[in-house]
Amino acid sequence: MKNSFRSILIFGFSSLPIIYFVRTGFVVLLSDSLWVTLVGLAALIIWNEIHFFLVHRVMHWPIFYRYIHYMHHVSKIPTVYSVFSFHPVEAFLLSTVEVTIILFIPLSATAIFLYPLVSILLNYAGHYNYRFGNGSGRNWKLFGTRHSAHHYKNTNQYGFASPVLDKIFAFQKKLK
Repeated sequence: MKNSFRSILIFGFSSLPIIYFVRTGFVVLLSDSLWVTLVGLAALIIWNEIHFFLVHRVMHWPIFYRYIHYMHHVSKIPTVYSVFSFHPVEAFLLSTVEVTIILFIPLSATAIFLYPLVSILLNYAGHYNYRFGNGSGRNWKLFGTRHSAHHYKNTNQYGFASPVLDKIFAFQKKLK
């Protein structure tokens, strides 16, 4: 639990650079409209998938796995309690999703505010060990099953909620 509390603190403070960038005028927020917010959330979801894939792939390099990422894999069967079980270095890297995109793509304050909620709900779903949908294979609704297999069988699946990057880089293995 101490890893989770530490990670939650790190994630909680990850908005401070964004606040600083906005207050100093380095970043300008877009107006809050439904369209701008939805497009911003979509951009954040897509960027998070890329960002998470890259960080997670690096965390599985032997040196990073041995000293950092192993903490997250202590739970061989992921649960909602293991969602935030990260080493501080990994928590910091994973907390930089919004700050790394806002430098290049302007977002609305509402999208920035709502994205952590969307992210945590997807994280909980991925660690819930529930198959959202029928069938097997690569259906996007099976991300909880994929992530469970990643923990239990140590499969090479590094994506967050989508198997797209795993497919592109040939990491995706068929699940039964």
